[in-house]
Order: sequence, then C-alpha cells, then structure tokens
Amino acid sequence: MILSTTPTRPTTTLTINTNTSEHRRHILQILTQCTSISQLKQVHAYTLRTTPLDHPDALFLYSRILHFASMNDLDYSFKLFGNLENPNSFIWNTLIRGCAHSNDRKGEAFMLFQRMVESVEPDKHTFPFVLKGCAYLFALSEGKQAHGVALKLGFDSDVYVNNSLVHFYSSCGCLKDARKVFDEMPERSLVSWNVMIDALVQSGEFENALRMFSEMQKVFEPDGYTMQSVLDACAGLGALSLGMWCHAYILRKCESFLDFELLVNNCLLNMYCKCGSVDIAVQVFERMSRHDLNSWNTMILGFAMHGEVEAAFHCFNQMVSKRVMPDSITFVGILSACNHRGFVDEGRSYFDKMVSEYKIRPVLEHYGCLVDLLARAGCIDKALDVVSNMPMKPDAAIWRSLLDGCCKKNADIEFSEEVARKIMESDGSDTSGVYVLLSRVYATANRWDEAGMIRTLMTDKGIRKDPGCSLIEINGVFHEFFAGDTSHLHTREIYEFLDVIDKRLLAAGYVPDLSHASTVDELDNGKRQSLKLHSERLAIAYGLLKLKPGTPLRIFKNLRICSDCHNVTKLISKVFDVEIIVRDRVRFHHFRNGSCTCKDYW
Repeated sequence: MILSTTPTRPTTTLTINTNTSEHRRHILQILTQCTSISQLKQVHAYTLRTTPLDHPDALFLYSRILHFASMNDLDYSFKLFGNLENPNSFIWNTLIRGCAHSNDRKGEAFMLFQRMVESVEPDKHTFPFVLKGCAYLFALSEGKQAHGVALKLGFDSDVYVNNSLVHFYSSCGCLKDARKVFDEMPERSLVSWNVMIDALVQSGEFENALRMFSEMQKVFEPDGYTMQSVLDACAGLGALSLGMWCHAYILRKCESFLDFELLVNNCLLNMYCKCGSVDIAVQVFERMSRHDLNSWNTMILGFAMHGEVEAAFHCFNQMVSKRVMPDSITFVGILSACNHRGFVDEGRSYFDKMVSEYKIRPVLEHYGCLVDLLARAGCIDKALDVVSNMPMKPDAAIWRSLLDGCCKKNADIEFSEEVARKIMESDGSDTSGVYVLLSRVYATANRWDEAGMIRTLMTDKGIRKDPGCSLIEINGVFHEFFAGDTSHLHTREIYEFLDVIDKRLLAAGYVPDLSHASTVDELDNGKRQSLKLHSERLAIAYGLLKLKPGTPLRIFKNLRICSDCHNVTKLISKVFDVEIIVRDRVRFHHFRNGSCTCKDYW
C-alpha cells in the first residue's frame, strides 16, 4: 500500500486478511511506512474498519498505533487511549513515556502513573519514564511515591529502575539519597556509574567524581558520557594534568568515541579554557571536523575569561561568517570580554546589535554584564541609567556590581551606602559580601573607623565572610590553602619561604596596599602581616618550593584577587622568573615578567 501525504482515504483498495497472523503482519507493515501523523490517521482508519475492538489482535495493533502517535502528537495519543478498553501496561507505559519526553506535558506522566496503579500493575519499564518526568519538574514527593511502589513490586534490584532513581534524586538535589541507591545496587552497568559521576559533578563535588571515575575504571571502560563528566570535573577543579590524560586517552581510543566526537571535543574546549590553557583549546578547536553553536560559544567565553577580547571578537566574526546564528549565551561571552578589558563603547555596540540585528531579547544576565562594564569603568551614572530603564527588577548581583564600582572609583560614601541597602532589600539572605564591599569602600577612602565598625557589626550579627581559599596542583595532587592556614604538612617550610619572598619583594620596591588588609589590625605592620598570609600567597610559596624551576604555577582561588596580591604576584613572576596563572572568581590572570594579561584591569 502507498500512503498518501494528505489525510484523505488511501487510493489503493484494501482487503481484509482473514488469517490473523497475516492480518497483523499487514497492518504492522503499513505502520512502518508512516512518516507523518496524517499517514498514521489513514492507518488508524483502516485498522478501525478491519479490526473491531473484540478482535484478538485489536489491543496489540492499537497499542502500536498509539506508540507511533505518542512520538508525534500527544493529543491524538490521548484520544486513541480514551477509546481503548482495559489498556495493558505497554499502552500505559507508551503514554507515560510520551509525556515524560514532551516539553510541556511532563507533569502528566505522574498523574497517568497514579491512574495506571489503580487498574494495571506497573512493570520495570514504567518507572524510568515516571521518574524522568518527576526529575524534570523537581517533583521530589511524587518521585518518592514512585520509588515506594517500585520497592513494593520488587524492582529494587533492577538496574534500569535504580539508574533512573539515581538520576531522579540527584536532579532534585538529594545527592545523599542518590548515593544511597547507587551504593545498594546489587548490579551496576556503565550507565549506573555515568549517572552517579555526573550527579557528583553537577553538585560541584568534583574530587569525589574523579575518585568514583577511578573506581569505575576497575570494571568498565569509559565512554563518551563518562569523559564528558570527567572533563567537566577537571574544568571545575582546574585539574589540567588529569584533563590532559583524558585527552590522551580519547586520542588512543578514538574509534570508541566516534559517536561522541562533537560532545567530547566541546568538553575538551571547556576544560582547557577553564584550566588556563586557552592556547591548547584553540588547537583543539582548529582540528575539529565539525563545530556547533556550543563550540563557538565555549571559545568566545574562554577568550573572555582570559581577557583576550580581540580574539573573542574575531571568533564571533568567524562564527557569523559561517552562518552560525549567535544566541543569548554568545552575547554573554562577548559582553564579558568587553567587561574584562573595559571596552565600554564596544560593549554597548554589541548590546545594541544583539537587540536590533539578532532580535534577541536581553535577560537579566545581559543587563548585569552591561551594568558591571559601566560601573567598573567608572561610569556610575550611565550604569544607573541602565538599571533605571531595565524592563525587569534588578537583582542583588546588579546592585553588587554598582557597589564594586564604587570601591574602585572612590564613589560618594552616601551613594555607596544607599546601594548597599538596595542589595540588602534584593537578597537579605546573603549579606556577607555586602558588608565586605562596604568596608572596602570605607578603607579605600581611608576611613578606617567606619571600616572597623562594619567588621565589628558583622561579628556581632554572626555574619562570616567567605574565607579565601586557593588550590595548587603539584604532580597530580591538589593542595588547598586558606588565609592564614597552618594545617598543611609543610607549614613551617612554607612560612619560612614566605619571609624569603617578602625580603626579595621589598628589595624590588614593593609597597603594600593596605586597603585589602584586615581592619582588626590597627597598626600597619599588622595589616601587612595579614596580607602576607592570603591564601594565594601560601599556594605560590608552596609551588615555588616544590615545582621544578621554570614550571608554571597554576593557582585556583574562590574569591576575586585583591589589588595587593595582584601587585605581589606580578613582582614574584619577575623576581623568581616564573609564569603564574591565577584563576579567581571572575577571570584568569597570566603573570609573566612583572606584568599581567589583565593590564591591571579586573
């Protein structure tokens, strides 16, 4: 039979096969030829004429028609479903699966499951679909109910059900529950490990994810999904050596990763950019046989993170010339690049181009980039104009950008205090950063009494500033340092070497910037000592002690680097003839021979 592309009656004469098996085969053969919902309706009409509901093959044939419909037209699937008497578990599963995979009807998956339980016993294929819908909607209570039913029916040992439970709990932020299910699984597949490793990565537990990856390798060889998660963990930690090992492994086993080529290459781009090796990322990008929008966005964001604004612009122009349409993420990258170099005119031009030429409606993140760009460049009034004309309410991050700009440009104290109040109103739960920024405003203006009062107020209210933390990788092992840390095994050696560094810096003309020192110290010597013990200085000292001369130091810091540590790191790079790469909360700094790639603008 030839199927028409219109919903009219087929022109070919159809005959009813009296033989049951022949009839079934005939319908299924016609069904496999369907390429559209209109053709499916023809098959459905033919089946209605040839196969009454009491026919032995009726339920089987209608379930296959519903299966096709569920992947193309859910409304039509529900109409089909409503006309079936006593649908079996396959039919229920088919409709639940269709809802779970749809963009706007995922919530109906669990409601169908509830109806199903009342009439038909679910099977092991039911739960992955139900749990997927619950995971998408963060429906923790409903997912737990499904988990309870699975346990009652004895599916607690089924690997597919357990894999879905691990994914569900991790998607809902219940990592302990996900890990409990994983640990109690009597049988694990490669998918089980991939789901659990990815759950750890998504929760920011990068070190645990890498430990689990090491365990997994004892029983399974990684596939493309494994490597995606592991490379993301390396990017989060800044674990360049392990990331390069993963790259070498992928190249050795290249045939195993052909189906994941684009996915893995994009992860490699992201890993190298976030580990401070944007040059290698460029090499990977240039050797890729195919790029998608994510590839281009990753490179633009990578260039932005490293302050290579001209390279970001060039990448954007190349992307457009190849007829790849930029999206909102592309412009976040371009605006961030402008921000890291203070390119105000270019930033405003790209913002206007995004709206007028590409018809992309700016969201809060775009406005945040623009406000931060203007505020940090000292254009506080223009930044306020943007905030006033935004179509949405500014969030705490935008007000923080204004306050941070006030810190750098000696803005009016009263204005800074008003901005601080705005932050408190926008986000009363996270106030530590506001107090720190406001105290810095006072310190920059040499109003140490007010700065001290702010710190005292923080103490009285039990508000704690996030402690500075820096990581350095030595021979594949990460060493963590906090400000004033004395817990490291080589603390005495590190502190003795800090004195050596201090003497050489003073001889080179170092003058401390006390505005970032602890305000509890009234004497300049005390302030200087607190600066000397910032976490990145401890990490740098340890790196100079333990790495071979000429080996670049790679430091990863949780907070933005302060101006004094920035000056010190520039001097150390010159005095000790070493390249130092620091990734702080905002961007990368590459220190070489007494200068930084940020050109002292960060």
